[in-house]
Amino acid sequence: MRFLADESCDFAVVRALRAEEHDVLVVSEVHRGAEDQQVIELAGQEERVLLTEDKDFGRLVYLAGAPKVGVILLRFPARARGELCNAVVKLVKRHKEKLKGSFVVMQPGRVRIRRLP
Repeated sequence: MRFLADESCDFAVVRALRAEEHDVLVVSEVHRGAEDQQVIELAGQEERVLLTEDKDFGRLVYLAGAPKVGVILLRFPARARGELCNAVVKLVKRHKEKLKGSFVVMQPGRVRIRRLP
């Protein structure tokens, strides 16, 4: 699967997905300092699911009419960071087909998947 990791995304998640042989492009490696709108456009152009910890992407995809790419919003507090990588890898394995075109919110022990309009 193809992902775009925002600069806010924990790099351990990138390493975990790459270890599972997913194609993960990292914003800080290709376009450091890109604005959120540029990031979401890049995800659309590259047909990648965006990985982020930045809540602003919800506003972009729901209210601002940004391209309808998949977004995975990671909401793991410091005390649960040890679970993050395994949780993301499991999510991708279980819901791979649902991730494109959906807005996913991941929290410890909870995942919400909503199809984008």
